[in-house]
Amino acid sequence: MSRFVPIDRDTAYLLPPSVDEWLPEGHLARFVVEVIDKLDLSELVGRYAGRGSDAHHPAVLLGLLIYGYSSGAFSSRKIERATYDSVAFRFVAANTHPDHDTIATFRRRFLPQVKSLFVQVLVLAREMKCLKLGNIALDGTKVHANASKHRALSWGHANKIEAQLREEVQALMALAEKADRAGVPDGMDVPAEIARRE
Repeated sequence: MSRFVPIDRDTAYLLPPSVDEWLPEGHLARFVVEVIDKLDLSELVGRYAGRGSDAHHPAVLLGLLIYGYSSGAFSSRKIERATYDSVAFRFVAANTHPDHDTIATFRRRFLPQVKSLFVQVLVLAREMKCLKLGNIALDGTKVHANASKHRALSWGHANKIEAQLREEVQALMALAEKADRAGVPDGMDVPAEIARRE
């Protein structure tokens, strides 16, 4: 007779679970959150008027966009769905679930700032020797160097790298806009599908 690990989906937690415990150390989502916490978001925060219901903090929305784009989720609907399904997205969103309209509106409203902050995150990732951030290739240039030259980076080369990163971010934003404009249904509509099949 085989022995199995018991399955118990009904037992409640003694203490509320922490999303922080579910995500392994060194995960890309942790890196994105830590970097965004260090960025100056005062320009984004200052543009909120304080009317209506509570808004999601720009750090959360920016984190969702950066982590989503670096992991291949360009559609704001997919990002919203991932805040329910993915532990990493839950960690970035601090266990909240911003609506896809909120995510898309934030991206459109603050597009220049989002691009600039995204480039800053990519530059920092490059500085920290993160050669790959999700599906984004940072730099594949082969440069002849010796031990003393590989640490130095000329101003011209640094500007060239930053320009390349800006182009990649521009392409990602175009992909996101294209994904949001496509009328993809949010999963299968079960009642409509049953009625159609009857």
